[in-house]
Amino acid sequence: MSDPRDSTRRSFFGLSAGAALLCTIGGEQVRVDDPRAARKADALAAQVKRPPGAVPQDDLAFPTPSPQPGGTAREYWIRARPVTWDVAPTRRDDWHDRPITGPRKFKALAYQLMQPGFAGPARGAQIPGPTLFAEVGDTLVVHFRNELLSLRQAVTMHPHGVKYTPDYDGVYLGSHTRVGGFVAPGEEFTYTWEATPDSVGAWPYHDHGPNHTLNMARGLFGGIVVRPRGARAPDVEHVLFLHQLLPPVTGIGRTFQAVNGRTAPGNTPTITARTGQDVALHVIGMDNNFHDFHIHGHRWKDPSGAFVDTPTVGPNETITARFVEDNPGRWLYHCHVFSHQDGGMAGWYLVSP
Repeated sequence: MSDPRDSTRRSFFGLSAGAALLCTIGGEQVRVDDPRAARKADALAAQVKRPPGAVPQDDLAFPTPSPQPGGTAREYWIRARPVTWDVAPTRRDDWHDRPITGPRKFKALAYQLMQPGFAGPARGAQIPGPTLFAEVGDTLVVHFRNELLSLRQAVTMHPHGVKYTPDYDGVYLGSHTRVGGFVAPGEEFTYTWEATPDSVGAWPYHDHGPNHTLNMARGLFGGIVVRPRGARAPDVEHVLFLHQLLPPVTGIGRTFQAVNGRTAPGNTPTITARTGQDVALHVIGMDNNFHDFHIHGHRWKDPSGAFVDTPTVGPNETITARFVEDNPGRWLYHCHVFSHQDGGMAGWYLVSP
């Protein structure tokens, strides 16, 4: 007779290995371990109603912040929309010189940059969403529209690193949810976030609505970069998200190790630079795993001043590799968890003399 504890242990190790997601939606826990469970999570999220808010601290009023002297309001118009996403559009792994066979496309979700007033797309829908830039003293004014009409569920934008009041937290809190934490399909909401001196750096933003775990895994995330007032931008700057695309989420029968929604060099971002340029690569973990980041032929200083070449990055954690380029050639960058790098979490870094 089997030990009933075995199933518990198997469930635990399955979750630890990244084979499933554990979601709590509308008071019910869902272990998303196949596409049917994902559909159940979506159905539960569609049933979540706008909470009223009912306790004294929820009744507090907060002013909308304004830019500090010398700062400006940096406006963005962003919509959340479904998109058919190709994980490997070249159909090849350029590093290992092999074809990527089988299904590659799935129904993803993306934040898309729009023209002012939502007049039309400013660019195609991408994973990750647009990087938002600010300087200390600025406000980020993000006009957000939920266009996930077929999913029939609320989504939001929740930032890291910047300062905000509870109204602009962008988080679903059950009966304590503030106005920015529940943007229903077809609705719009404007978030206002402050870039303060302690906001300098690179940070993620992501959905934090009722079904946030599943929707982040589908692609609802992006980056924020805050610089000191008047600071010169790097010559080369990229935000790189390390994450897995899991079969229960994609409906594809294999796990893809990804950088910015793509797998394997030739599909993942190819970064180019020249010798003498100031290079900044902001690397963010965007799944349940711990990763690390390595660039062949390069090292840089961590915040303590020590030279490193493979620092660790955890879920929603950021490391920045910043250096003056002095080593031309074709270089590989990748997560150094071996099953991740060989599974596609890698890309090309091309340096010209």
